[in-house]
Amino acid sequence: MFLALDTVFGQCSVAVVSSSGDILFNDTQLGKREQTQQILPMVQSALKDTDLTLDELSALVFNRGPGAFSGIRINTAVVQALSVAHDLPCVGISSLQVMAQAANEQYQLDRCYAAHDARMKQVYLGAFAVNNGIIQPLPSAIEAQGHECLLDYDAKTLLNLALVGDGAPLLTLQGDQSIFADIQTDAAILGRLGAAHFAINGGVAAEQALPVYLRNHAWKTLKEQGKA
Repeated sequence: MFLALDTVFGQCSVAVVSSSGDILFNDTQLGKREQTQQILPMVQSALKDTDLTLDELSALVFNRGPGAFSGIRINTAVVQALSVAHDLPCVGISSLQVMAQAANEQYQLDRCYAAHDARMKQVYLGAFAVNNGIIQPLPSAIEAQGHECLLDYDAKTLLNLALVGDGAPLLTLQGDQSIFADIQTDAAILGRLGAAHFAINGGVAAEQALPVYLRNHAWKTLKEQGKA
């Protein structure tokens, strides 16, 4: 069993997923400024509802980012604390991969760019394609090294793949490039990705369960980030 936690998308979401991907518990609550207060009671509810203890879990799955700094920090800190306390491995999954998997499930997209508004006139961009039934990174679709990068507003992607996520309308389209801005993510999607990743790669210890910001200046003030 896997406990999945996601506080990166302006919500608080907790799920329990089996190794085969079955959803045993899934709850999402809005209110991004209340995530610190929401997450632990939601974890307790998840365990009570599924009649599980933390010691019975195979691993903890968390959204490693990129995304909102505070959401990533909450997510990572809680997972690291639970990992240390119960000697559980951790599995970090990209927020962009979660978006791409959601688009695959909701719109049957086999290949896409996931674009998340990073503020400061940039978007976080990742490229993904279905491989063995699940969304996986597609490095060849990104000009920068790797499969995730920061892209300026109004820039164009390397390939004419569908764009998904709230950052999609902020980019310049290539011809008939399609946009799917309205996608719904939750911890159940994160958990299924985590279970698949764990089956192949296993997990890591708490000290290796690290966030990914992509932006070097994640500590900038809201004003410096161009937020109101």
